[in-house]
Amino acid sequence: MHASQAMNTVTVISSISDWVKLRKQFDAKKTIGFVPTMGNLHQGHQSLCEKARQENDLTIISIFVNPTQFNNRDDFTNYPKSFDKDIALANKVGINYILAPNYTDLYADNYAYKITETDLSCLMEGQHRPGHFAGVLTVVMKLFMLVRPTKAYFGEKDWQQMQLIKNMTKAFHCDLDIVSCPTIRDKNGLALSSRNSRLSEEQYQVAINFPKLLASNKTPAEIKQLLEQAGMAVDYIEEFAERRFGAVKIGQIRLIDNVEMKQCLLQF
Repeated sequence: MHASQAMNTVTVISSISDWVKLRKQFDAKKTIGFVPTMGNLHQGHQSLCEKARQENDLTIISIFVNPTQFNNRDDFTNYPKSFDKDIALANKVGINYILAPNYTDLYADNYAYKITETDLSCLMEGQHRPGHFAGVLTVVMKLFMLVRPTKAYFGEKDWQQMQLIKNMTKAFHCDLDIVSCPTIRDKNGLALSSRNSRLSEEQYQVAINFPKLLASNKTPAEIKQLLEQAGMAVDYIEEFAERRFGAVKIGQIRLIDNVEMKQCLLQF
Protein backbone atom coordinates (compact mmCIF):
# COMPACT_ATOMS: atom_id res chain seq x y z
CA MET A 1 0.00 0.00 0.00
CA HIS A 2 1.22 3.48 -0.80
CA ALA A 3 2.32 5.20 2.42
CA SER A 4 1.08 8.55 1.10
CA GLN A 5 -2.54 7.34 1.25
CA ALA A 6 -3.76 8.30 4.69
CA MET A 7 -7.37 7.63 5.62
CA ASN A 8 -9.21 10.80 4.62
CA THR A 9 -12.89 11.60 4.29
CA VAL A 10 -13.96 10.87 0.74
CA THR A 11 -14.84 13.89 -1.40
CA VAL A 12 -18.06 13.58 -3.41
CA ILE A 13 -18.28 15.58 -6.64
CA SER A 14 -21.44 15.68 -8.74
CA SER A 15 -20.66 18.56 -11.11
CA ILE A 16 -18.58 17.57 -14.12
CA SER A 17 -17.24 21.10 -14.53
CA ASP A 18 -16.08 21.03 -10.89
CA TRP A 19 -14.51 17.64 -11.49
CA VAL A 20 -12.63 18.82 -14.59
CA LYS A 21 -11.17 21.75 -12.62
CA LEU A 22 -10.09 19.42 -9.81
CA ARG A 23 -8.63 16.81 -12.16
CA LYS A 24 -6.32 19.43 -13.69
CA GLN A 25 -4.79 19.97 -10.25
CA PHE A 26 -3.71 16.34 -9.75
CA ASP A 27 0.00 15.66 -9.60
CA ALA A 28 0.91 14.09 -12.94
CA LYS A 29 3.32 11.75 -11.16
CA LYS A 30 0.59 10.16 -9.03
CA THR A 31 -1.06 6.97 -10.22
CA ILE A 32 -4.85 6.83 -10.25
CA GLY A 33 -6.94 3.72 -9.66
CA PHE A 34 -10.55 3.89 -10.86
CA VAL A 35 -13.57 1.71 -10.09
CA PRO A 36 -16.71 2.58 -12.08
CA THR A 37 -19.91 1.50 -10.29
CA MET A 38 -23.67 1.98 -10.32
CA GLY A 39 -23.71 2.25 -6.53
CA ASN A 40 -25.39 -0.09 -4.04
CA LEU A 41 -21.87 -1.16 -3.17
CA HIS A 42 -21.21 -4.61 -1.71
CA GLN A 43 -18.19 -6.75 -0.84
CA GLY A 44 -17.48 -7.36 -4.51
CA HIS A 45 -17.10 -3.62 -5.09
CA GLN A 46 -15.12 -3.37 -1.87
CA SER A 47 -12.60 -5.91 -3.14
CA LEU A 48 -12.10 -3.85 -6.33
CA CYS A 49 -11.69 -0.66 -4.30
CA GLU A 50 -9.19 -2.27 -1.94
CA LYS A 51 -7.07 -3.53 -4.82
CA ALA A 52 -7.18 -0.12 -6.49
CA ARG A 53 -6.23 1.51 -3.18
CA GLN A 54 -3.27 -0.81 -2.70
CA GLU A 55 -1.88 -0.30 -6.19
CA ASN A 56 -2.27 3.47 -6.70
CA ASP A 57 -1.58 6.85 -5.13
CA LEU A 58 -5.17 8.07 -5.58
CA THR A 59 -8.36 6.02 -5.79
CA ILE A 60 -11.56 7.22 -7.44
CA ILE A 61 -14.93 5.54 -7.83
CA SER A 62 -17.90 6.68 -9.86
CA ILE A 63 -21.50 6.15 -8.83
CA PHE A 64 -23.94 6.52 -11.70
CA VAL A 65 -26.92 4.31 -12.53
CA ASN A 66 -26.53 4.44 -16.29
CA PRO A 67 -29.92 4.41 -18.05
CA THR A 68 -28.49 3.75 -21.52
CA GLN A 69 -27.44 0.21 -20.62
CA PHE A 70 -30.87 -0.90 -19.40
CA ASN A 71 -33.04 -2.50 -22.04
CA ASN A 72 -35.67 -3.17 -19.36
CA ARG A 73 -37.17 0.04 -17.93
CA ASP A 74 -38.43 -1.72 -14.78
CA ASP A 75 -34.92 -3.01 -14.06
CA PHE A 76 -33.61 0.56 -14.25
CA THR A 77 -36.41 1.94 -12.08
CA ASN A 78 -35.98 -0.79 -9.45
CA TYR A 79 -32.18 -0.81 -9.42
CA PRO A 80 -31.26 -0.62 -5.70
CA LYS A 81 -29.75 2.64 -4.44
CA SER A 82 -27.92 3.21 -1.13
CA PHE A 83 -25.87 6.38 -1.56
CA ASP A 84 -25.23 7.05 2.15
CA LYS A 85 -24.05 3.47 2.71
CA ASP A 86 -21.90 3.73 -0.42
CA ILE A 87 -20.16 6.81 0.98
CA ALA A 88 -19.58 4.98 4.28
CA LEU A 89 -17.98 2.04 2.47
CA ALA A 90 -15.82 4.39 0.39
CA ASN A 91 -14.61 6.04 3.58
CA LYS A 92 -13.91 2.67 5.17
CA VAL A 93 -11.76 1.60 2.23
CA GLY A 94 -9.99 4.95 1.93
CA ILE A 95 -11.33 6.16 -1.42
CA ASN A 96 -10.21 9.71 -2.23
CA TYR A 97 -13.00 10.84 -4.55
CA ILE A 98 -16.47 9.79 -5.65
CA LEU A 99 -17.60 11.13 -9.01
CA ALA A 100 -21.41 11.04 -8.98
CA PRO A 101 -22.61 12.91 -12.08
CA ASN A 102 -26.19 13.41 -13.22
CA TYR A 103 -27.50 12.28 -16.59
CA THR A 104 -27.80 15.76 -18.12
CA ASP A 105 -24.19 16.55 -17.25
CA LEU A 106 -22.72 13.23 -18.39
CA TYR A 107 -24.90 12.92 -21.49
CA ALA A 108 -24.93 16.51 -22.67
CA ASP A 109 -25.51 15.06 -26.16
CA ASN A 110 -28.52 13.05 -24.85
CA TYR A 111 -26.84 9.87 -26.10
CA ALA A 112 -26.63 11.04 -29.72
CA TYR A 113 -23.09 9.65 -29.84
CA LYS A 114 -22.42 6.09 -28.78
CA ILE A 115 -19.75 3.39 -29.00
CA THR A 116 -20.77 0.08 -30.52
CA GLU A 117 -18.93 -3.21 -31.04
CA THR A 118 -19.92 -5.70 -33.70
CA ASP A 119 -18.60 -9.09 -32.58
CA LEU A 120 -18.42 -10.18 -28.93
CA SER A 121 -21.21 -7.75 -27.97
CA CYS A 122 -23.65 -9.71 -30.16
CA LEU A 123 -23.29 -12.90 -28.09
CA MET A 124 -24.88 -13.95 -24.79
CA GLU A 125 -25.79 -10.77 -22.90
CA GLY A 126 -25.81 -8.78 -26.13
CA GLN A 127 -28.22 -11.21 -27.75
CA HIS A 128 -30.63 -11.05 -24.83
CA ARG A 129 -30.21 -7.35 -23.96
CA PRO A 130 -30.28 -5.29 -27.17
CA GLY A 131 -28.32 -2.06 -26.85
CA HIS A 132 -26.90 -3.00 -23.45
CA PHE A 133 -23.24 -3.02 -24.38
CA ALA A 134 -23.44 0.18 -26.42
CA GLY A 135 -24.64 1.87 -23.23
CA VAL A 136 -21.90 0.26 -21.16
CA LEU A 137 -19.06 1.09 -23.55
CA THR A 138 -20.26 4.65 -24.07
CA VAL A 139 -20.56 5.50 -20.38
CA VAL A 140 -17.25 3.81 -19.52
CA MET A 141 -15.43 5.77 -22.22
CA LYS A 142 -16.99 9.01 -20.96
CA LEU A 143 -15.80 8.19 -17.44
CA PHE A 144 -12.32 7.23 -18.65
CA MET A 145 -12.03 10.58 -20.45
CA LEU A 146 -13.03 12.43 -17.27
CA VAL A 147 -10.99 10.44 -14.73
CA ARG A 148 -7.98 9.59 -16.93
CA PRO A 149 -6.97 6.70 -14.67
CA THR A 150 -3.74 4.74 -14.66
CA LYS A 151 -5.66 1.52 -13.94
CA ALA A 152 -9.36 0.66 -13.96
CA TYR A 153 -10.74 -2.34 -12.06
CA PHE A 154 -13.52 -4.70 -13.16
CA GLY A 155 -14.88 -7.95 -11.73
CA GLU A 156 -14.89 -11.23 -13.63
CA LYS A 157 -18.57 -11.81 -12.83
CA ASP A 158 -19.23 -9.50 -15.78
CA TRP A 159 -16.55 -11.20 -17.90
CA GLN A 160 -18.12 -10.32 -21.25
CA GLN A 161 -18.39 -6.66 -20.27
CA MET A 162 -14.84 -6.63 -18.94
CA GLN A 163 -13.47 -8.19 -22.13
CA LEU A 164 -15.31 -5.65 -24.28
CA ILE A 165 -13.89 -2.80 -22.22
CA LYS A 166 -10.38 -4.24 -22.52
CA ASN A 167 -10.79 -4.50 -26.27
CA MET A 168 -12.22 -0.98 -26.49
CA THR A 169 -9.25 0.54 -24.69
CA LYS A 170 -6.90 -1.19 -27.14
CA ALA A 171 -8.97 -0.17 -30.17
CA PHE A 172 -8.97 3.51 -29.14
CA HIS A 173 -5.36 3.52 -27.87
CA CYS A 174 -6.39 4.47 -24.33
CA ASP A 175 -3.42 4.90 -22.03
CA LEU A 176 -4.59 2.79 -19.09
CA ASP A 177 -4.57 -0.79 -17.84
CA ILE A 178 -7.76 -2.79 -17.28
CA VAL A 179 -7.31 -4.96 -14.18
CA SER A 180 -9.36 -8.15 -13.98
CA CYS A 181 -10.47 -9.13 -10.45
CA PRO A 182 -11.95 -12.45 -9.30
CA THR A 183 -15.67 -12.86 -8.68
CA ILE A 184 -16.58 -12.49 -5.00
CA ARG A 185 -19.18 -15.00 -3.80
CA ASP A 186 -21.24 -15.43 -0.66
CA LYS A 187 -21.06 -18.48 1.61
CA ASN A 188 -23.39 -20.41 -0.71
CA GLY A 189 -21.41 -19.60 -3.85
CA LEU A 190 -23.80 -17.00 -5.27
CA ALA A 191 -21.87 -14.27 -7.08
CA LEU A 192 -22.34 -10.96 -5.28
CA SER A 193 -24.53 -8.55 -7.21
CA SER A 194 -26.52 -5.45 -6.33
CA ARG A 195 -29.61 -7.24 -7.65
CA ASN A 196 -29.23 -9.96 -4.99
CA SER A 197 -30.66 -7.53 -2.44
CA ARG A 198 -34.00 -7.74 -4.27
CA LEU A 199 -34.27 -11.51 -3.75
CA SER A 200 -36.72 -12.72 -1.11
CA GLU A 201 -35.49 -15.51 1.18
CA GLU A 202 -37.45 -18.03 -0.89
CA GLN A 203 -35.99 -16.67 -4.14
CA TYR A 204 -32.50 -16.72 -2.64
CA GLN A 205 -32.83 -20.42 -1.85
CA VAL A 206 -33.67 -20.97 -5.52
CA ALA A 207 -30.81 -18.72 -6.67
CA ILE A 208 -28.07 -20.65 -4.88
CA ASN A 209 -28.66 -23.56 -7.26
CA PHE A 210 -27.45 -21.37 -10.14
CA PRO A 211 -23.70 -21.27 -9.39
CA LYS A 212 -23.68 -24.93 -8.28
CA LEU A 213 -25.22 -26.16 -11.51
CA LEU A 214 -23.23 -23.77 -13.68
CA ALA A 215 -20.00 -25.21 -12.22
CA SER A 216 -21.12 -28.83 -12.57
CA ASN A 217 -19.79 -31.37 -15.06
CA LYS A 218 -23.17 -31.55 -16.82
CA THR A 219 -23.85 -30.34 -20.34
CA PRO A 220 -25.40 -26.90 -20.97
CA ALA A 221 -28.68 -28.59 -21.99
CA GLU A 222 -28.75 -30.61 -18.78
CA ILE A 223 -27.94 -27.53 -16.69
CA LYS A 224 -30.73 -25.56 -18.37
CA GLN A 225 -33.23 -28.31 -17.62
CA LEU A 226 -32.17 -28.56 -13.97
CA LEU A 227 -32.27 -24.80 -13.48
CA GLU A 228 -35.80 -24.69 -14.87
CA GLN A 229 -36.80 -27.54 -12.58
CA ALA A 230 -35.40 -25.52 -9.65
CA GLY A 231 -37.69 -22.61 -10.52
CA MET A 232 -35.60 -20.38 -12.76
CA ALA A 233 -36.28 -19.06 -16.24
CA VAL A 234 -33.09 -19.53 -18.27
CA ASP A 235 -31.96 -16.94 -20.82
CA TYR A 236 -28.89 -18.94 -21.81
CA ILE A 237 -26.19 -21.40 -20.78
CA GLU A 238 -23.29 -21.08 -23.22
CA GLU A 239 -19.64 -22.05 -23.41
CA PHE A 240 -17.20 -19.56 -24.91
CA ALA A 241 -13.46 -18.83 -24.56
CA GLU A 242 -12.97 -21.74 -22.15
CA ARG A 243 -15.64 -20.39 -19.82
CA ARG A 244 -19.27 -21.30 -19.18
CA PHE A 245 -21.74 -18.43 -19.00
CA GLY A 246 -25.29 -18.30 -17.72
CA ALA A 247 -28.16 -15.89 -17.21
CA VAL A 248 -31.35 -16.71 -15.31
CA LYS A 249 -34.45 -14.95 -14.03
CA ILE A 250 -36.08 -15.55 -10.68
CA GLY A 251 -39.33 -13.66 -10.85
CA GLN A 252 -38.31 -10.28 -12.28
CA ILE A 253 -34.75 -10.47 -10.98
CA ARG A 254 -32.08 -11.37 -13.51
CA LEU A 255 -28.75 -12.88 -12.43
CA ILE A 256 -25.64 -13.66 -14.48
CA ASP A 257 -22.54 -15.69 -13.71
CA ASN A 258 -19.64 -17.47 -15.38
CA VAL A 259 -16.98 -20.00 -14.44
CA GLU A 260 -13.86 -21.34 -16.03
CA MET A 261 -14.50 -24.66 -17.75
CA LYS A 262 -11.69 -26.30 -15.78
CA GLN A 263 -13.70 -25.62 -12.61
CA CYS A 264 -16.72 -27.55 -13.85
CA LEU A 265 -15.93 -30.69 -11.90
CA LEU A 266 -18.65 -30.82 -9.24
CA GLN A 267 -20.70 -34.01 -9.12
CA PHE A 268 -24.47 -33.94 -8.74
